[in-house]
Amino acid sequence: MPILTRLWFSYSCFFAVLVDGVFAARVRDLREEKLPSLPAKPQPEVADVTRALQLLGLLQREGRFVDFLQQDVEGFSDPEVAAAARVVHDGCRRALRSHGSIEPVRSEDEGTRVEVEVDYDSNAIKLTGNVAGSAPFRGTLRHRGWRAVGFDLPRPVGDHDATVLAPAEVEL
Repeated sequence: MPILTRLWFSYSCFFAVLVDGVFAARVRDLREEKLPSLPAKPQPEVADVTRALQLLGLLQREGRFVDFLQQDVEGFSDPEVAAAARVVHDGCRRALRSHGSIEPVRSEDEGTRVEVEVDYDSNAIKLTGNVAGSAPFRGTLRHRGWRAVGFDLPRPVGDHDATVLAPAEVEL
C-alpha cells in the first residue's frame, strides 16, 4: 500500500476509533487476533479522552473532519471526493498549526538509506521488513514519522461537553 494511502488510512482510522465504539472494538479484536502476546493497554484517563475529543472538535470546526468521515462517499466521483478532501485538509491543517506543533521524527527524505543506531527509540522508529540481528541497522526510510512537540488546546469553559464535537444547527 503506498505511503500516502497508509497515512490517510491511519489518520482516518485514528478518529474513527475515537468516535465509533463498534469500529474500535472490531479493530481491537483484529489486533488481538494477530498479536496475542501484546499486553492490554490501560484505559486512558478521562482528561486524556477529553483532550482528544477537544482536538477532534477543533478539526471538525475548522475542517469539517467528522462530517467528511461520516459522509458515505460511495456515490460521489473521485474528483468530487478529491475536492472535498482538499477543503477538509486545508481546514484541519490550519487547526493543527494554530494549536500545536508537529515535526518529523527523522529529517531525511523518504526513500533515503539511513542507519538506525544501537540506542534508537523503539517508540519513535518502527523496524519493518527482514528484521534480524542487532543494531545498528541499515535500511530505507519509508516514512519519516511524526512527533507532537507542543500543543496548546483552548481550556474548556464552564460546563463544556467535550463529547459534543459539533452542535446541531437549527436555522429559524
